[in-house]
Amino acid sequence: MARILLAEDDDQLRIFLSRGLQRAGHVVESVGDGAAALGLARENNFDLLLADVVMPGLDGIELAREVAKGQPGIRIMFITGFAAVALHPSSNAPKQAKVLSKPFHLREIVQEVERMVAA
Repeated sequence: MARILLAEDDDQLRIFLSRGLQRAGHVVESVGDGAAALGLARENNFDLLLADVVMPGLDGIELAREVAKGQPGIRIMFITGFAAVALHPSSNAPKQAKVLSKPFHLREIVQEVERMVAA
C-alpha cells in the first residue's frame, strides 16, 4: 500500500484514477491542480506523486520539482499526452520520474505504481 498524491485537472480522469488506485489498496489524495497538490505535499508525506504534466497554474513538472525538494525520496510519475515535453532535458523534470503517455489503461497505472513503490 502506498500513499499517493494525485494531481490531475481532468475531473473524470482524476476520479477514475483515484478509485482504481484505491481499489488496488492504495491511499489516494487527489486534487485538480498543482497548487493544491503542493499544499498537501507540504503538510503530508507521500510515497508517490502522480501528476499530469499540463495543468493550469503550477504544471506537473514544476510541482514535481517543488515536492521533491521537501520529500527527496518521493517517487514521481507523470501522466501526459505530451510525453516529449516531459522527457525533454530542458523541462528540468526530476531524473527519476516515470512518464506514462495518455491514453493508457488503468491496469498499466496500477502496475507501474506497484513497481515504483516496491523499488
